[in-house]
Order: sequence, then structure tokens, then C-alpha cells
Amino acid sequence: MRVELLALYGGPDQVMTVTSGLASLLGLLLIFWNKVVAISFRIVRIFRPAKSADVEVSKNAPKETP
Repeated sequence: MRVELLALYGGPDQVMTVTSGLASLLGLLLIFWNKVVAISFRIVRIFRPAKSADVEVSKNAPKETP
């Protein structure tokens, strides 16, 4: 039996610890998901400013009456 292969063995005690840590990080990400998305949209808006859209009034649009 090769001793080097034993160094690569990950038993349940090591694997469960790592997966528990990953699950807690994923849970925190899901709790604050709306904040994460809002921050990413702000970062995108900084580097890609919105184009000003011209508003066209259609012929069938109701006119304001005083």
C-alpha cells in the first residue's frame, strides 16, 4: 500500500466540515441576494452609463385638457 495515497484521503470528518462551511457561505449569499444584485447593477451602471432615450408621443395618445 502506498503511503502517499493516504495523504489524499478525505474522510467524513474532513468532508463534512468543508461542506458545512460552504453551505453557510451559500446561505449568507442567499439571505443578502437582493443587496448583492443591487451592488452589481450599480457597478455595471458606473462603467456603462445609460443612453438617454427619446420619448415619442404617438398620434393616438390622449391630449391633456385644461
